[in-house]
Amino acid sequence: MAKRWTEAEENLFRSELNNLYVNENKSIGEISLILKLSESSVYDRLVRLNIPTNRSAKAGYNKQRRDIKIPNLYSENLAEFFGILIGDGHISHYQTVVTLGTKERSYVNYVAKLMNRIFQVPAHISVRKNGYTDVYIGSVFLTTWLRQEGLVSNKVKSQVRVPIWMFSNDTYMKRFIRGFFDTDGSVYKLRYGIQISFCNYSVPILKALQQMLLKLGYTPSSIGSKNLYLTKKLELQRFFKEIQPKNTKHLERYKKFCVGSPVGSGSGL
Repeated sequence: MAKRWTEAEENLFRSELNNLYVNENKSIGEISLILKLSESSVYDRLVRLNIPTNRSAKAGYNKQRRDIKIPNLYSENLAEFFGILIGDGHISHYQTVVTLGTKERSYVNYVAKLMNRIFQVPAHISVRKNGYTDVYIGSVFLTTWLRQEGLVSNKVKSQVRVPIWMFSNDTYMKRFIRGFFDTDGSVYKLRYGIQISFCNYSVPILKALQQMLLKLGYTPSSIGSKNLYLTKKLELQRFFKEIQPKNTKHLERYKKFCVGSPVGSGSGL
């Protein structure tokens, strides 16, 4: 049973919580840190003092962040991020997440920096027990906007398509291809050469990639069950110089298979 308060204690706690919860509009979590109490203890005090709770009025309620910036114009960085998200991303109700493998440590920081630059808030980085890394931003505002732009939670089931604005200029297409290749691409050594692969189970995405590559002057293969390929030597050299992949996993494999070929790693965003 809860300890009975004296009249002085009750007045003190009521004044304290009225000031923090009502006047300053702080959340229960924020108050728990200030008062050095558990969140459940803060909530219990609010109930005992008959102070109505109002979660929806708090900053961050249901991940509705007030600090995030939704782009009002399309951009090269946004085109690349869409490529990354369509490749290895996921949209839940609350979060926008990019999941990267155990050999992509340096690329994790690149993706986090890109997300920060576009949305003007820091992206969080979380390493799973299996070594995979999630780069994410929690915001219903963001996930709602991304869905309005045509992205969905289940890319394969919905057979998601690439937003039409991506085809409006060469730079958008190049940056989209970069983002997608960095996350869902591969470099293979063949018996008589090298090839790069784009892998996805959404046929509309592979068709869009094929169309982009053709518009940029490449000769991609026909679409298989889940893959699209580039194989010509001169086109591969041009691809790494022009598209400038940022995932060092791909760059290192290309260098290993083709020593001396020009590789455009670029200098950052």
